[in-house]
Amino acid sequence: MITASDRVSQGVRDDTSGVGVGERLGALGFVVQRAILPDERAALTETLRASAQTHDLILTTGGTGLTPRDVTPQATLDAIDYEVPGLAEAMRAAGRRSTPFADLSRGVVGVIGHSLVVNLPGSPSGALESLAALEPVLDHALETLAGPFDHETGTPARTADR
Repeated sequence: MITASDRVSQGVRDDTSGVGVGERLGALGFVVQRAILPDERAALTETLRASAQTHDLILTTGGTGLTPRDVTPQATLDAIDYEVPGLAEAMRAAGRRSTPFADLSRGVVGVIGHSLVVNLPGSPSGALESLAALEPVLDHALETLAGPFDHETGTPARTADR
């Protein structure tokens, strides 16, 4: 769980999104490690790549808006091997039920090796709504990425770390 925020990294704002998402992941059975970084593209890219070496799921919160300092999507695109656009679309569609501003989120979902990377919005409600939109397919996505996966029997070769 990576929070991308200048103000949170400087200690002038609480990380309510990161805490909320971390608690939800814990309730889903994930072991959660958290990091807080400023909105710096190179540092985010490096952290995503390093995290993919040891984590099957990497969530970010923050930095998906329209301001020049919102660089999480760019950093993610620099780091990933390929995108999973349907999951990003699902998050925006879920958010759209609460606010039309969900369409302004530039969050990306993609894969680095066998790791799924998901950019959640920085607002606590937006981050949790976006995560909830992924919950029905999250286990299957992680099992498939762990590969190989037999779609006929529904059996993974290995299970994503929890």
